[in-house]
Amino acid sequence: MGYSEYDLRMAAGESEEALRPAIAKKTGLREFSFTILNKSLDARRKYRIEWQYRVGVTSSALPKGEAPKAAGLGHQAVGRGRKVVVVGSGPAGTFAAAYLARSGFKVTILERGSPVDRRKAAIESFEAGGDFSGTDNYAYGEGGAGTFSDGKLSSRSKGIGPERDYIFSDFMAAGAPAEIAYMTHPHLGSDNLLGMTRRMRGSLSALGVDFRFDTAATDLATRGERALSVATADGAVEADWFVFACGHSAYETYRMLMGRGLPFKAKNFAIGFRAEHEQRVINQAQWGMDAIPGVKAAEYRLSAQASDGRGVYSFCMCPGGVVVPAAAYQGTSLVNGKSDYARAGRYANAAVVAELSLGSFLSREVGAAEALDWLEALERGYFAFSGSWRAPAMSVRDFLAGKAGGSLPASSFPLGLVAADLGELLPAGLAGPLREGLKAFCGKLQGYENGLILGLESKTSAPIQAIRHPELLCSRWENLYVAGEGSGWSGGIVSSAADGLKVAQAICKAASGH
Repeated sequence: MGYSEYDLRMAAGESEEALRPAIAKKTGLREFSFTILNKSLDARRKYRIEWQYRVGVTSSALPKGEAPKAAGLGHQAVGRGRKVVVVGSGPAGTFAAAYLARSGFKVTILERGSPVDRRKAAIESFEAGGDFSGTDNYAYGEGGAGTFSDGKLSSRSKGIGPERDYIFSDFMAAGAPAEIAYMTHPHLGSDNLLGMTRRMRGSLSALGVDFRFDTAATDLATRGERALSVATADGAVEADWFVFACGHSAYETYRMLMGRGLPFKAKNFAIGFRAEHEQRVINQAQWGMDAIPGVKAAEYRLSAQASDGRGVYSFCMCPGGVVVPAAAYQGTSLVNGKSDYARAGRYANAAVVAELSLGSFLSREVGAAEALDWLEALERGYFAFSGSWRAPAMSVRDFLAGKAGGSLPASSFPLGLVAADLGELLPAGLAGPLREGLKAFCGKLQGYENGLILGLESKTSAPIQAIRHPELLCSRWENLYVAGEGSGWSGGIVSSAADGLKVAQAICKAASGH
């Protein structure tokens, strides 16, 4: 059998079922099998929007060649029943637990929130006017913050090819669409993520992983160079290794770790607001038409540089999605976005944020604890302004004009809006760069000025970073690791899951004595 790769272009409205005849025409082959290696939408020419494919074709009629093989991670039975406690059930915690359990470790996952179905019910009750839950919300609960998101699987991290393949394989086994293996910008959708999270828990439970929900890690006991146990309301949980994968919202957990001597430092992050538009406006700007049959809603990725050198960019764009109240704590106000797999909703939303170096911003050295305090105070200030869960908001036009009080466009935000001057609510010095960035965005996407901006967007990345050994990945104590978004070493589903896998591999290496 021979193998070769080919590039094809097909009209955007054509389905993947048309690939086989297109390949036959291009190659002249009659008998063959093929695999889609890459698929992306080329919308640079609005008069001819096309799918671009790269396919791998295998046939006895091809003279030579062999399909590439994935490197894979593999497992060694080095755990021998030794214990690992993983704090947090988001991507980093879940994949660390999966790899360790398959390597023979006895793994316990501590999750402050509930299983995904109870978590979903708590969120729906809150958005219908019920009480806010400090343990079951868009930040906390089974699956972490990514469970209620667009489920984007793109990552800018380098050198994680084997980890990425491992992650995608587990996702597809849990019900993710096969297209995630080849789409240029793959996504899962919040509706798919709910079932996937449930099924992944079942798979891990079958491996012997012990899930303890509604169980927060409140303290840490250490002796010498080792962590001994994690305290919970139900008592101490001892282990040979510990992985804290708490996400970037777990302020009190990171304060506890700092109080126990774990080293962190402040790092650069970004803040701003969510921009929301009618999805048809984005479709028209990107495609020159309201919709393309067979193609989901249009996306955008925008960036600009303000006159002070600060970068302003869009982040976590949710086509056909909704803006959600993403507070992790009572009395704080911030927003995020999510989309279902079909991306068929009326609105599009994305974070629009400006880069921030807190030390430079405050003109002095800033430690990790102060960075958390500063950001939490900002989140509480937004809540104090509205005095409720309503999101402070204004139109893009009014923000650009530097005036408040105008009418507010319609929004998907479920808890209502309150008119505000976001230029005043933002930290002094950030409104100007954000105005410059938005003005540039309006020049790049027709109709962008007709949108809405709302709330505080403060979770693009963590404001702190764990100081850990560059190769061993442990943090001060030889058997304690901080992984995922809250570690400051990753951001997003894939890079966080990959970080969890790298930490798990480091534990396996330590367990084997290498």
